[in-house]
Amino acid sequence: MKNKDNFIFGLIVGALLPVASFFGYYYWKFSLFTFKEFIQVLEQNKQLVTGLSIPCLLLNIVLFTLYINGKKDKTAKGIFAVTIFYAVSALLFKFLY
Repeated sequence: MKNKDNFIFGLIVGALLPVASFFGYYYWKFSLFTFKEFIQVLEQNKQLVTGLSIPCLLLNIVLFTLYINGKKDKTAKGIFAVTIFYAVSALLFKFLY
């Protein structure tokens, strides 16, 4: 899969990795809560949104770097686009929700 250079592939990989990281963080740090309670904690504690979005997006940054260094620019662009979308979404959630 690493040999594929495709924008759509980058979007898919870039979208799935932060979601997997989000659930991993939930199970690692907040498994005592139900998922609904975890979401309520996020709504009440906006600093946690930033703390959670950074490790989720960090994995995308690492993946983006690997694809750029591997000269897979189309895939890297897809990963970058999704990363920007997630980052803006996290900021909007933090400040507007």
